[in-house]
Amino acid sequence: MPQGSSQPSQDGRPHRVVVIVDENSNPFELGCATEVFGLRRPELGRDLYDFALCSPRPDTPMRDGFFTLTGVRGLDAADSADTVIVPNRPDTDVPRRPAVLDTIRRAHARGARLVGFCSGAFTLAEAGVLDGRRATAHWQWADSFRERFPAVRLEPDVLFVDDGDILTAAGSAAALDLGLHLVRRDFGAEIANSVSRRLVFAAHRDGGQRQFVERPVPQVRDESLAPLLDWAQERLGDPLTVPGLAARAGVSPATLHRRFRAQLGTTPLAWLTGERVALACRLIERGEPRLDVVARHSGLGTAANLRARLRRETGLSPTDYRRRFGPGGPSGAAGRIPAADQGRTP
Repeated sequence: MPQGSSQPSQDGRPHRVVVIVDENSNPFELGCATEVFGLRRPELGRDLYDFALCSPRPDTPMRDGFFTLTGVRGLDAADSADTVIVPNRPDTDVPRRPAVLDTIRRAHARGARLVGFCSGAFTLAEAGVLDGRRATAHWQWADSFRERFPAVRLEPDVLFVDDGDILTAAGSAAALDLGLHLVRRDFGAEIANSVSRRLVFAAHRDGGQRQFVERPVPQVRDESLAPLLDWAQERLGDPLTVPGLAARAGVSPATLHRRFRAQLGTTPLAWLTGERVALACRLIERGEPRLDVVARHSGLGTAANLRARLRRETGLSPTDYRRRFGPGGPSGAAGRIPAADQGRTP
């Protein structure tokens, strides 16, 4: 949630998300967008987004002709969107339709937020809106992307890049990570965790984590980090250390680092810090006004460290975060989590 993050619409309507679907688009990324932005949220008591699909043609064949999408709106639907998700497809060398690129340029010119999932970065770059900007793309297309779009500052080994009003995700699963990141930007950590619970998906994977996970499935014996992560998440306020986590897992710190890199694409300390910041955000959203209490219960230690970490992760001071996401804020009071879900650490 960096500086310049988009807030829900200020005129009382839900934030409008429109997905452009073009010929040979990938169904998975379309499904990710629908799951995160398009479903009703009765557990929250309100809808977070106004969601729609649009296409340059009335009948749009999806990837490899798996099915044909019909009955969606024309490209003019994107002209009133707060967020436009651009189309992606595996044949990145085939130029996009001029009408699609013009739609993206118009959206960018009027200040809409642009999102590219996987090869959607190629679409954004082709539209010319990524020149001089940071972006990522799937690792297998990194060389091709650099060759075609040298003016873009490609970061090829991360899950997603948030460059303010333009965001890109590296691959299919990273589309969910970026989607939840956007929900956090728009509505705070509490709402994002509720959405992630419904998805049964990890609530927070930092965009800077590596794309490539070396051993997602143990080959010989179960070396999953899940039990350790669950144990640590219940004790974030305790003085946890990397050597302490390694001792809990019964391995050396070096082995623990290797497992975190292989399974999560990050380090134990970075994971622990991210979880503590997320907990601090939830405590602020639930109404705790004392920064020293938030810092102590989240394991961040001091109010000064809390301020520094929160600003680094969200681009907001604790006061600004509370004003935006706390009780009575524009994204807080209208979207309180049901009492049965409060107090959970996802």
